[in-house]
Amino acid sequence: MTLSENGGQLLIIGGAEDKEGECKILREFVRRAGGIKARLVIMTAATSLPGEVGDNYIRIFERLGAEDVRVVDTQRREDADNPDALEAIQQATGVFFTGGDQSRITSYLKDTELDAAIHQRYSEGIIIGGTSAGAAMMPDIMIIEGESETNPRVDVVAMGPGMGFLPGVVIDQHFAQRGRLGRLVSALAQQPAVLGFGIDENTAIAVSGDEFEVIGEGAITVIDESEKTHDNLDGLLKDEALAVCGARLHILPNGYRFNLKTRKPIFTQQSQQSEQGREVAPAR
Repeated sequence: MTLSENGGQLLIIGGAEDKEGECKILREFVRRAGGIKARLVIMTAATSLPGEVGDNYIRIFERLGAEDVRVVDTQRREDADNPDALEAIQQATGVFFTGGDQSRITSYLKDTELDAAIHQRYSEGIIIGGTSAGAAMMPDIMIIEGESETNPRVDVVAMGPGMGFLPGVVIDQHFAQRGRLGRLVSALAQQPAVLGFGIDENTAIAVSGDEFEVIGEGAITVIDESEKTHDNLDGLLKDEALAVCGARLHILPNGYRFNLKTRKPIFTQQSQQSEQGREVAPAR
């Protein structure tokens, strides 16, 4: 499945998004879900504190003007067959997954009626958002857990099935703040995806069609291994250091865009003019 086959959008947040000030990222989620006509469902499967977390997001989204906000809590797999939950998804214009533990999301939701309903509504054009654990679960293969602030090794990270909203990539969150470059490289080595996205805190990618735009105060680190020239995976033991040569690295701050098909950043006229200005600037 490619992104172009879906009519919906994704808003994937690296965690710790602003909830008290301007709320730039959450504001964008509400806007893309229909603004003051938005009907939002908050999915609290990832958290062990669904009441507290759900109430907090209800307060934020109502303050931003959403017409209707409700929580769907699935603390057991059987909860995913609840008719009220299915009805809420059918009426939603936006579905938002909170942070917590991404393994809980797949354990309680994957391959259930509720999972099918959310994917159906996504294909029909609604926006799916997620923060922290709700970001990690977006690919078809996700990072379950792993070490931060370490060099790449096969045993640094554990992988497992994700929810499949953004197939063919790997996503890591809290990226710069927790030093997860080695973890993301290690994750890419374990599965056939060639693109890895490291999303900083209070930063998001808004995915529409075959492109995404960066929103927020941090940056997105894109690792592209499609044209790598060398790795040492053959014969490597799991606790030995991983080598990767020839991979591409892009650092994209707020406002930059990226094409998922061509695997290239998209430069606006303003950024191109800025680059040209630096090229002709006299030495001092």
